[in-house]
Amino acid sequence: MTDEDKDNTELIKKAARSILKDEIKHLQLVPSVAIKLLKLTNDDNARIEHLSLIIETEPVLAAKILKQVNSAAYALPNKITSINRAVTMLGFSSVRQLAINLLLYNKLIQQGSKRAFDLLFFWQHCLYVASLSRRIAVALKYPDPDLVYTGGLLHDIGKIVLETYGRVTYSDFIHSMGKSGHSTIEEERRFFGITHTEMGHVFCLEWQLPPSITAIVAFHHNQPTEASSYAKYKTEIAIVSFANYIAWIQGIGSATHDSHSKLQSAVLEAINIDQLDLEALLQQVDQDMKITREFYDIQLPGLTTLRATLVKATINLSQISEDKPFSAVDMSGRKPSSCLTAPHHSLNPDDFIPRTLEALQDEFCFDRSIMFTIDPKRRCLIASYCWPTSILPTALQPFEIDMSGISGLLLTCLREKKAVIVNTAIERDNPILQRLNTSEFIAVPVLHHNRLSGVLYADNSLSKKPMREPLLPEIMPIAYELGIAMFNAKQYDQQKKHAQIDHLTQLFNKRMLTNFLTEIFQGDESKLANIAIGFVDIDKFKLFNDTCGHQAGDDALKIVADILRSLTRPGDFIGRYGGEEFLFVLRNTDEKGAYGYAERIRSEIERRGKVMSHRFHGHLLTVSIGVSMYSANYTNYTDMIEAADQAMYQAKEEGRNRIVMLPNVAADKK
Repeated sequence: MTDEDKDNTELIKKAARSILKDEIKHLQLVPSVAIKLLKLTNDDNARIEHLSLIIETEPVLAAKILKQVNSAAYALPNKITSINRAVTMLGFSSVRQLAINLLLYNKLIQQGSKRAFDLLFFWQHCLYVASLSRRIAVALKYPDPDLVYTGGLLHDIGKIVLETYGRVTYSDFIHSMGKSGHSTIEEERRFFGITHTEMGHVFCLEWQLPPSITAIVAFHHNQPTEASSYAKYKTEIAIVSFANYIAWIQGIGSATHDSHSKLQSAVLEAINIDQLDLEALLQQVDQDMKITREFYDIQLPGLTTLRATLVKATINLSQISEDKPFSAVDMSGRKPSSCLTAPHHSLNPDDFIPRTLEALQDEFCFDRSIMFTIDPKRRCLIASYCWPTSILPTALQPFEIDMSGISGLLLTCLREKKAVIVNTAIERDNPILQRLNTSEFIAVPVLHHNRLSGVLYADNSLSKKPMREPLLPEIMPIAYELGIAMFNAKQYDQQKKHAQIDHLTQLFNKRMLTNFLTEIFQGDESKLANIAIGFVDIDKFKLFNDTCGHQAGDDALKIVADILRSLTRPGDFIGRYGGEEFLFVLRNTDEKGAYGYAERIRSEIERRGKVMSHRFHGHLLTVSIGVSMYSANYTNYTDMIEAADQAMYQAKEEGRNRIVMLPNVAADKK
C-alpha cells in the first residue's frame, strides 16, 4: 500500500469510527463461512475439496446445493447425495457463486426489516451487477470472470454497513434526501461525513478481503489515481462500474432514491464497449436472474429489459467528466437543451413536464407536443400537458383516449413499449390523426421499471414537415429520463405524505402540528384571537394494552382518530401528538364554539366506547380534554399547548371523561 493509500485509509477509518456504533472488526455483518469463500477467489491453489469442505459446514447451504444438482434441469439418472460430487457436477465457479450469494442473502437480506432502504431491492441490484459484470468479463476475455462477479456482488457493501450499524442509518439518509441536484455520493458525504464506497473500503480492509475486490468496492464510482496501489485493478473496477451504470439506467439501482449515475470517461478508456453485444448480454443476465429467483425460492422485484439501442443511446447521452455538470451528446454530436436530459432536477411534474415539452419543441422544431398520462382506473390516456399550452382548442379539453379503443401502431407502442410514427398513409382512419387534425405524429412510451407511465406525442401539424425515423432513438432516452422523473416525483409525494402522517391513525403527526401552529403564530396577530387548542387524552389507556393486548390499544387509538376526523371542520387541524394524546386546533371560534366541539368529541367517544365495550373486556373508552383559548399573554404556540395540557390533567384529576377549558368556563356549562 502506498503512502497516499495509507493516509487516505487512516482518514476514512477515522470518519467510519465516528459514524458506526462499534468498531468494524466487531460487526457481525458477513458470516465467517462467506469470508472463507470470498478468499478462495484469490487462491490460485483452491480445489474442489476445499470448497466442498466449507459447504459441508453449512447445513442450509449444503441442502440448497444438493437440491440444485438433483433438480430437473440436470436430469441425472441417480440422486446425488455427496457434496463433493455435487460440486464436481455443478462446477467450482457456479457453486462458489451460489454459496456466497446464499450466505449473504440469509445474513443481510432475509432477516432485514422493511425500511426506506429496501434490502430486497438492494439485493436485486447487487445480483444484477454481479451477473452482468461476469458476462462482460467473459465477452472481453478477461481471465478471471469470477473475481469481477464477487466484486459486483459486494460493490455497495458500504450501504449495508451504514444501514445495519450506523449511528444514523442509510434509511435515515434516504428520508433526508431533498432535491438539491447533487449526486448520491456528494449527499452521503454531507450527511454521514463518509461515502458508502469509503465505508465499504474500510470493511474490506478489516475483513482482509482480496485487494482486487477491495479496489472494486472502493473505486467503482471514481477510478484510483496512477499513484495508488489499486491502479493495477482499473480493468476490474471499470467492468463493475459499467455494469453498475447499465443497471441504473434500467431502473435497477441499489435504492429507489439513487440520483443520476455518472459514467466516468476512465471506464470507457479501460474497456472497449464496442466489443460487447449489449442485446445478448442483457438477455443472458435476465436468464441468470431467473435462475437466481428459482434458487432462492423468492420473487425478486420485476426486472427492466430495455432495448440495447436505448442502452447505447443513454450511454452516449450520459458520458460526463467528473468535474463538469451533467451534459448530453446525441448520436449526431449536437448538445440538446439541459431540459431534455435532466427533468429530474425538479420533483414537480407541473414544472418539469412542460419544460421538457418546450425543450422538445425547441430542439426538434416540433409544432406541438403532448404528454399523455395514464389513468389506470378509467383505463384511458389523458392529455395532461401540452406545448404550446394553447394547442388544444376548448372543444378538445379534456382530451382523453379510451385505451380499449386503441389499435394499430399506437397499440404497438403501448404493448411492445417501442416508439412509433403514425401517419395517414398507414392508418387513414386513425381517430387521433382526425381528432388532432394532423397527418402524422410520433408516439414514444414513457417508462420506469418497464412499466408504462405515459406516452410522449409530437407532430408537425402546421409546418407539415415529415417525421423522420432517426428521431425515435434520439427521443427515447429523453422519454426514459422523463419516466424516471415522474416516478421520483410520485415517490417523493408519497414519502412527503408519509412524513406528515401518523401511520397508525392516518392523522397528521406532531411535526405537522408544529409546522401548522408555527405558521399561524407567524401570521397576522388579529387572526390569533379566535384560535383554540385542545388536548385529547384517552383515559386509562395502559389498561387497554395490559388487559386486552396491544392490538386493542391500537384499535382504541383508531376509533378516537376516526371520530376526530368525522367531527372536525375543513380548515381546522387535528393530529396525533404522541402516545394516546391527540391535539386539535380550531380557527374562527370562541369559547362556546370550542367547548361545543370538544363536548361533541367527548360524548361520541363515550358512546362508541359503550357500544364496543365487549371488544375491550368491559373497559370503557373515554377521553379527557383540555382546551385553551388564545390570549395576548401567550407569546408562542407552545404556551397555548402547555395551557391545554394543564387543563387536560385537571380534567383527569376531576374524574376523567370531561372537559376543562382555560379560561375555565366549563364549570358553568356542565
